[in-house]
Amino acid sequence: MGSDSEAKKSQQRKEKEKEKKKMLAVAPIAKPLAGKRLCKKTFKLVRKAAEHKCLKRGVKEVVKSIRRGHKGLCVIAGNISPIDVITHVPILCEEADIPYVYVPSKEDLATAGATKRPTCCVLVLTKPTKGELDPAEQEKIKADYSQVVADISELTSSLF
Repeated sequence: MGSDSEAKKSQQRKEKEKEKKKMLAVAPIAKPLAGKRLCKKTFKLVRKAAEHKCLKRGVKEVVKSIRRGHKGLCVIAGNISPIDVITHVPILCEEADIPYVYVPSKEDLATAGATKRPTCCVLVLTKPTKGELDPAEQEKIKADYSQVVADISELTSSLF
């Protein structure tokens, strides 16, 4: 009995250390940074969007989509090095009136986006660029999207 509880405690300790390491790697300009709950919701939304082809991955694709006028939610990884790679993305998002949020890890963002390669940023679109989506599925994605956007706007209003 004692060894099981000790094993659980050591595993929890390791997870906490991992979280601390992730938070230490986050750049100082990564604001608004999502908390644990918002990260979970955001990654869930990114996962759904990736399944339904409503996702743009990488700085080049995201910038191109924003400039073309596509709307959505921009999720940016906070542990990018060098940070200069993504410093222009939040400015583009603000000009285009697109909500954005930072998450602590580019690896977690890539996992949620269904790629193995770490991803700097993704743009979650409300509808797919090609083809049509089942109306029920589109409603689910829109509901999750609006919930996450509401949480982000709440987070940003508390910052400023």
